[in-house]
Amino acid sequence: MNSWVRSGPVVVEVDGTAEGMRVVDYACVEALRTDAGLVLAASYRAHSTFSPMRPDDQPKSPGDIADAWLRAAVAHVHHRYGYGLQLEAVSKEGARARVLAEIARHARVLIVGRTPKRGPQRLMAAHANLGLAARVGCPVLVVPLSWRPSVLDRKVAVGVDGSALSAEAVEFAFRTAADREGDLIVVRAGLPPDHAWNDDDVEDSWISRADHAIGEAIAGWTGQFPDVKVTRFLSSRPAAEALVRESEQVGLVVVGVHDHSVAVSDPVARRCVAAMVCPVAIVPHHLTAAERELLDRVGRDHVFFTLPTAVQAFQDRTATTTEARS
Repeated sequence: MNSWVRSGPVVVEVDGTAEGMRVVDYACVEALRTDAGLVLAASYRAHSTFSPMRPDDQPKSPGDIADAWLRAAVAHVHHRYGYGLQLEAVSKEGARARVLAEIARHARVLIVGRTPKRGPQRLMAAHANLGLAARVGCPVLVVPLSWRPSVLDRKVAVGVDGSALSAEAVEFAFRTAADREGDLIVVRAGLPPDHAWNDDDVEDSWISRADHAIGEAIAGWTGQFPDVKVTRFLSSRPAAEALVRESEQVGLVVVGVHDHSVAVSDPVARRCVAAMVCPVAIVPHHLTAAERELLDRVGRDHVFFTLPTAVQAFQDRTATTTEARS
């Protein structure tokens, strides 16, 4: 069992809106809970707000506006949480993804707000946050702007798919549930609806295989976090639908995505980020040596949508070859 964990500060994006202060509140709670420092981050573009149609207005530079956002956020943190937090505020010029990735390169988590937009625009924003998580390399927590503290915050859910893609997500979910002194729900969805419940071969049924996959995914972590109560949840619903419904009953849903090493489309994660009722943690999967070797052998473009299955097949072939030689 490989452990991958960050120990840096909590970084939160500041956007200058009143609703965005709720995301700052969420970040403060996370920093206090994990005894971490807090970094307030703002990005801006290098263009002026001056309009020649209003010559009496004094133009403000984008950098000045971003700094004003940060001053307001610092005042908000001090007012609500005192001066106990190790606090830093950073503004940088450039594209949002590049700036946040640079500021959060040593962070334990990056926290951003979820856009209130609807339809395709929300999906586009979700896709951008998935790309941000893949680029920054640390978990990215996407928080609805309507977030309020709740007793549900102690409950964490994580989706597993039986592949290595879930490895870091499961670890992060266990550690988060332990930090919150809460419970963990492990979700395995996609049960075939027609015959799986009446499968004559019980040992080879989807239910048996799915339960076994969950057992393998959480093996080791249950012993390391014995105080975390784990509930296994199997569902016949599609993975995204099951996780979105589960978000109504928990305070955080954790999903795994590929890191920057391979540009993979993650429709399940994209829908989860767009539709979750509660905050969602996007945890990047860092390629193993076997996965990197597979990418080099068959080409990265060829395995964009089938990497977990292809890696498993590659590992099976390697094991068979090793046994035959011995």
